[in-house]
Amino acid sequence: MKRRKFLTGLAGVVPVGALMYHLNLEEEITLSHTFNPKLPYEKRPSDWKGTPVRSDGTFQNLHYPFQSSLYSVLKWKLKENPQAEEKKKDTRRLEVEQVSDFNASGKDQLIWLGHASYLIKVAGVTILTDPVWLDNWVLKRFSSLPFDPEQIRDIDYILISHDHRDHCDEATLKLLGQLVPRAKVLTGLKMQSLLKPWLPKNSIQEAGWFQSYDLKDSLRITYVPTRHWSRRGLADTNQRLWGGFFIESTDRSFYFMGDSGYGPHFKMIAETLGSPDLAMMGVGAFKPEWFMHPVHVSPMDAAKAFREMGAKSFVPMHFGTFDLSDELLLEPLDWLKANPEEVNHSLVVPTIGRNLLG
Repeated sequence: MKRRKFLTGLAGVVPVGALMYHLNLEEEITLSHTFNPKLPYEKRPSDWKGTPVRSDGTFQNLHYPFQSSLYSVLKWKLKENPQAEEKKKDTRRLEVEQVSDFNASGKDQLIWLGHASYLIKVAGVTILTDPVWLDNWVLKRFSSLPFDPEQIRDIDYILISHDHRDHCDEATLKLLGQLVPRAKVLTGLKMQSLLKPWLPKNSIQEAGWFQSYDLKDSLRITYVPTRHWSRRGLADTNQRLWGGFFIESTDRSFYFMGDSGYGPHFKMIAETLGSPDLAMMGVGAFKPEWFMHPVHVSPMDAAKAFREMGAKSFVPMHFGTFDLSDELLLEPLDWLKANPEEVNHSLVVPTIGRNLLG
């Protein structure tokens, strides 16, 4: 067993919170619902009560409550990966183009920075999603960052989907706190206490699912549900909310999935907010599927969710930059290229550093 892979799991990249968190099946759990009273609901499902909270104070998925199993964790960690030899021989890596000027043309931009990190320029507003740019003891990049972080200056919003370390990196956020202290941070409920020490000068807004943030721009950004979980330390499982983002301007809309297993929430989002023009869907860290499917969609399930949302363009992410699971780094993209009909022939083949809006 590789030490790095095991530590990555312990750090909250995959659901090995089971090592510290066990469901007490005899404990009676009741549900209530919560939201941020300072933020609006611009649109919400007709029977919406709020974000589900268990009586133990932890958050819960809409349709599939998170369950941990120490047995399942050990079964995966101790079992030989059937693709291990293939992975050792695989030298393919993502294509990377260096970014020299983030907005030379003044046009809208969607620039993939690797994994779930994007730079989005829309309606004159600049957004970063889940910036994890620097190697650390847990995560090592297999694709280079396409720019010098010191280039980053004019950022309006930083979107943090949830607290897992491949989406929420302390070192990167501390750097951004120095470079762009005026950027507003948009995230989920109960995230502020984690983020504020790293971003002391940045304002932070926490939203419940289907709440829209208080923005002074022509955008609407709504925090939307995913099927996932949260954990940062040893005893904080599901104490901070996880989710994705639906970004709307007058001209186009983006759905940023964050992390999610498959579920009815994809269709619910589209029925509530509309079908997005671009859907940035996670497709990696999906093997072994028997273990990963509750928290990470496979490329096959991502394609199904994309069709159910009625989105126009499929933008794959969450693969190729970090080695988090059993499949080859580029295997999800291989499947999408081989099965273009599964995403209605709308696949946007991503290159790190290139403007994917053309």
